[in-house]
Amino acid sequence: MTGTTLLLAGFFFSVLGAVCALGYWWTRRQAAMQQLSSLAPVLEDLSPELSLRASLLGLLSWLGEWMPSSPASRAALQKRLRYAGYRAPSAHKLYFGLKCASALLLGLILAILAVIFNDGAWFSALVCGLGLGFLIPERVLNALIQARSERLRRALPPALDLMVMSLEGGQSLDQALLAASRGIRTLLPDLAEEFMQTHLEARLAGGRAEAIQNMAERNCEPELQKLCQLMIDADRFGSSLAPTLRQHSKFLRIRFRQKAQESARKLTVKLVFPLFFLIFPAILVVTLGPAVLAFRKFFASGGF
Repeated sequence: MTGTTLLLAGFFFSVLGAVCALGYWWTRRQAAMQQLSSLAPVLEDLSPELSLRASLLGLLSWLGEWMPSSPASRAALQKRLRYAGYRAPSAHKLYFGLKCASALLLGLILAILAVIFNDGAWFSALVCGLGLGFLIPERVLNALIQARSERLRRALPPALDLMVMSLEGGQSLDQALLAASRGIRTLLPDLAEEFMQTHLEARLAGGRAEAIQNMAERNCEPELQKLCQLMIDADRFGSSLAPTLRQHSKFLRIRFRQKAQESARKLTVKLVFPLFFLIFPAILVVTLGPAVLAFRKFFASGGF
């Protein structure tokens, strides 16, 4: 009797659990379907933009595949694109396609302008436009690399402060990188992305030193590379990292202050040229203009 009762009770609770699980799954499914139905108008509005963007990226990638390049040049270009923050495998194809598209577009614009203004040198304008358009993406890439390096440099002191707080609280270096990444994610996304990728690589590959070295190789900022070397040395020799990071953060802030003071001192020298060529002629006109007019009127009337 007892065995039959336990069997019936087990069957009852099994059926009850299955019904509850099925009801929970059905409720979640209905809620997800309602959310999708509410987002359907938004997705319909965005679908033309997404399809247009995908078509444009596909066209640029197709143009980039026709660009002749050696493996060494492609590797160097991919390294520079990683410095700028573009790490997709097809980034170099899009870059080559963008160079072709900008060259063709600027060449056609200059040739059309030459024809409109009745200039017979439309072929020269076309060639100049092709060359200039082919070089513009390179200059833009250099500017992006410098801007990202500057953002990484400015983000290091607050990130180091968060890492010091985490390390002094008893956390490991991996957890300190994760905490710093979460703390600066909103204001400093570039360095937060680097720290998060390093943390994930250290967990997946199992080599912290290799993950930190990869972060140093992904970026061309010298201060970030110094930080990576400090973390690698501390991990190798087992030394305390928190005092070192605190001193490094203090050193960075002192360097930023010195650079700001240097720029302020250079400002007086740089102001000489606009002062001499723009402001000084206006002052001469205002001060000597009435005197010149008076002398002219005096000599025109017969003088003495």
